[in-house]
Amino acid sequence: MVAGRLVLVPGSRGLGRKVLERLHRMDVPVRAMVRHNDQRAADLRALGVEVVIGDLTRPETVAAALDGVSRMYFGMAVSPDHLLAAAVVASVAKDMRVLDGLVDLSQMTVSQMTATSTAESDQQRLHYLAERVFDWSGLPVTHVRPTVFLDNPLFTTLAARSIRENGTIALPFGSGRTSPIASDDVARVVAMILRDPSPHVGEVYQLTGPHTFDMHGVAEEFAKALDRSVTYRDVPLDQWIADVLPKTGLPPHTQQHVATMARLHRENRYDRATDDVFRVTRQPAQTVERFVAEHRSIFSQ
Repeated sequence: MVAGRLVLVPGSRGLGRKVLERLHRMDVPVRAMVRHNDQRAADLRALGVEVVIGDLTRPETVAAALDGVSRMYFGMAVSPDHLLAAAVVASVAKDMRVLDGLVDLSQMTVSQMTATSTAESDQQRLHYLAERVFDWSGLPVTHVRPTVFLDNPLFTTLAARSIRENGTIALPFGSGRTSPIASDDVARVVAMILRDPSPHVGEVYQLTGPHTFDMHGVAEEFAKALDRSVTYRDVPLDQWIADVLPKTGLPPHTQQHVATMARLHRENRYDRATDDVFRVTRQPAQTVERFVAEHRSIFSQ
């Protein structure tokens, strides 16, 4: 393993934070790039992580953050700036010629897209184009394409609300099948690649949970984990978009993405399961039952 090279990881929370912590525990030197010098930045420094302030859409701060770096994780929360950030990172990194490994967090939906497809969300289109930018740059990139996250509000806060109210998971997925994955498993994959990227350069990993279920099967997994009756209640897509999504408080760009994910589930676009998590980490992805059991407090509040 070549584990002594500095890795740049943007983000002080979410998946970026999990990648940082995993690399730090593996004794891989890491540098966190954060947008604000706030308490989260202070918490990272307390862990012994080097912190720089910057913005992935600003070339000068990206260049400063990449100084002395050999590897980088590129990932963002859902954002209309995703493609801009990818183009900035690709152009700066190409000019600096410092990277021997770059992990791009994409989406599994990209594998079914074309240059002219229109069924996907604006965010999914940005991921498709960002992949093309990184490929065209000639950088040593590995694309990681997870399916929908188990940590997504669809399977956490929204599911918890209806489970508490009437023992159901109320979503507009119809009879579509899905194989959601925990962000912890995605972080494990990303960290393993960044520890030694050379065997993975040029690869595309499609990350899913270990099984594919329809939503009745997902509800059964919830029921086993929570030791209570949980069933699936299909709701009309238009009604769900009109009545439920606005109450989430998510930005319009994110709402459009989530609504599209719901529709694509209904169209069975998420019916895929791979062993790529095991291929990279030698450990299987966790099941829905295990995830829910480990996050039981979300569903019992």
